[in-house]
Amino acid sequence: MIRITFEERPVGTTMRIMGRLVSHFAEQTKELVLRRKLPADLIVDVSELTFADGKGEEALTWLGRVGAKFIADSSYSSDLCERLHLRLSMEVSPDVSYQPGD
Repeated sequence: MIRITFEERPVGTTMRIMGRLVSHFAEQTKELVLRRKLPADLIVDVSELTFADGKGEEALTWLGRVGAKFIADSSYSSDLCERLHLRLSMEVSPDVSYQPGD
């Protein structure tokens, strides 16, 4: 199961990928991006991505090649971005809150 949402921001678009990015879902992810006008400042939040197979990793790598930056606030997504050499954004996922002393 996968869920993909888009949020328009004043300076670009955030695409959130949640769940398992596998097989034909990976191709559909690319198609979703291509159907929209590809924003110059695309942020892909993979913090809630739980698994990506080879096709999913190819889709993420493609997103990186077209200029997307990534938010990875979980150990799996952070490791995935590091392994695939995906550029991380300096933005923080909107669901993550920082408390002083954390």
